Amino acid sequence: MSNEGRVPHKVVVVGAGFGGLQLIHDLKHPGVSITLVDRRNHHLFQPLLYQVATTVLATSEIAWPIRHLFRDRDEVETLLAEVVGVDRHARIVKLKNGASLPYDTLVLATGSRHAYFGHDDWEAHAPGLKTLEDATTIRRRVLIAFERAELEPDPEIRQTLLTFVVIGAGATGVELAGMIAELAHHTLPREFRKIDTRKSRILLIEGGPRVLPAFSPTLSDYAKQALQDLGVEVLVNSQVTDTGAEGLKIGDTTIASRTIIWAAGVQASPAARWLDAKADRAGRVVVQPNLTVPGDEDIFVIGDTAMVEQDGKAVPGLAPAAKQQGAYVAKVIRRRLEGKPAPAAFKYRHQGNLATIGRRAAIIEYGKFRLRGSLAWWLWGIAHIYFLIGTRSRFAVAWSWLWIYLSGLQSARLITQRETMRED
Repeated sequence: MSNEGRVPHKVVVVGAGFGGLQLIHDLKHPGVSITLVDRRNHHLFQPLLYQVATTVLATSEIAWPIRHLFRDRDEVETLLAEVVGVDRHARIVKLKNGASLPYDTLVLATGSRHAYFGHDDWEAHAPGLKTLEDATTIRRRVLIAFERAELEPDPEIRQTLLTFVVIGAGATGVELAGMIAELAHHTLPREFRKIDTRKSRILLIEGGPRVLPAFSPTLSDYAKQALQDLGVEVLVNSQVTDTGAEGLKIGDTTIASRTIIWAAGVQASPAARWLDAKADRAGRVVVQPNLTVPGDEDIFVIGDTAMVEQDGKAVPGLAPAAKQQGAYVAKVIRRRLEGKPAPAAFKYRHQGNLATIGRRAAIIEYGKFRLRGSLAWWLWGIAHIYFLIGTRSRFAVAWSWLWIYLSGLQSARLITQRETMRED
C-alpha cells in the first residue's frame, strides 16, 4: 500500500547509547520519521571508557558523531538538546531550551550515572566513570598525581600522591585498578627521575565478599590473584564511610590519597520522574514485559533506564541487553504500523560476562564455559573490536592494543587542561 500523502508516524528517541542506536538502525520503515535527542553530539562505546581514563586509548577511538552515523538516513533528525520532562497527556517531550517535540511513540534510552548512596558530596573527590568528560577528568588526576609527586620534597605527602584508590570491584573497578597498576609499575618508571612510580600504592576496595560478583567464585578468585600479582591491594568486605580531598575512611581507618575513583554503583536517569512512573531503588522505570510503561503503550523505556524482570531476576544493565531491547522495540513499532500482531514478550539472551585484568589477562564466562588468562584477553579484545563502529576505529584500537601488548607503553598521556598543576 502506498504511503504517499500520509503523515509520518513520529518516533522520538531520547538517548544515543547502545539501545537508542540499535532501535534506529533496525527501524527502517517508509511510514516513520525519527527524532533522536541527546545532550552530547557523540555515541560512546562505554565498555572501553576505562581505557581512555587510564591512558590506553584516545577519546576519538571510542566515540563517534551522531550526525555522521545517520547521514544517509533522511528520515532521521538529530538534535543536540537536553530533555527535562515529558507531558504524557499532550504527548510532547520538553526540552531545556523551552522547545517541545510532539511524538506518536516515545522511546527513553537515557542511560545512568554513578550513584553515591546518599553521599553526593563525595563526587567532587571521587569522580565516577560514565562519560568522556569523566574519563578525561580521571586521566588528568592520575597523571597530575605523578607530576606533583615528582615535585614534592615531603616523602609522606609524596606517598599520598602516589596512592590511588578505586572504590567498587565490579568490572569497571577491576579494569581501572589493573590498568593504573600497569601504568605505575611498567609504563612510567623510566620517565621520572626523583620518584619511583613502582612504589605507587593501588587499592581496590569492595564492600562485598569478593571482586567481580557477577562471575563464578573460581574466576573471581583468579581475578583477585591476578590483580595482586600486578601490585593491586584488594580489600573486600570494606565499607567506605567518608571521602575527602585528603583521602577516605573505611570504618575508623583513614587512607591518605589524593586520587580516588568511584566505581561502586549507578543511578538511572530521571526518566521515572518525567513520566511519574514507578521506579526501583536505582531509579529505573519498572516496565511491562513488552518494555512499555504501565498504562501507556506508546512509551517504551530501554537500557539502563528500564527495570524488566526475567526468570525472577532483573535484566542486567549491559550493552548487549540494551541492544537487544532496542531491536525488540523496533520490531514492535514496525508490527504496529503494519497492523500485524505484537511479538512475544521481550526475552534477554545472555551473551556472557567478560572483564580484563591489566594488559595481558582477562576472564570470560558464558554458561558453563569459562576461560582465563592471555587467551581470554585476546578473545575479549576481538569481541570488543567487532562491536566498534567503523573500520578506522577498529584498526586504531587494534593497533593501540597490539603496541601496548608488545611494548608495554601507553601513549594517550596528554594533559590538556589549563592550570593543571594547581591544587584542586
